[in-house]
Amino acid sequence: MWGSGWHGWFMGPFMMMLFLAVAVALVVFFVRKTGTGDGRPANDPSRRSPLDILKERFARGEIDQTEFEERRKVLDD
Repeated sequence: MWGSGWHGWFMGPFMMMLFLAVAVALVVFFVRKTGTGDGRPANDPSRRSPLDILKERFARGEIDQTEFEERRKVLDD
C-alpha cells in the first residue's frame, strides 16, 4: 500500500495546479469564443453598425451634412 514512495506527495499538488490551469484556460477560451468581450453575444441585434453611429452623430449635430456624406461614401466602399 505504501510502496509508491514519496513521489505522490510531489506529483499531487503539481497535478492539481495543472488541472486548474487547464480548467481556467477552457473557461477563457469558451468565453472569448462565444462573446464579444463587452458582455454581449456576438450575434446581438442591438449592436450598432458604423452607419448607424454616423447617422446618430449627424442627428445630434456633431457633424454637418457634407461631412456626413463624405463619411457615408467611405463606408459604402
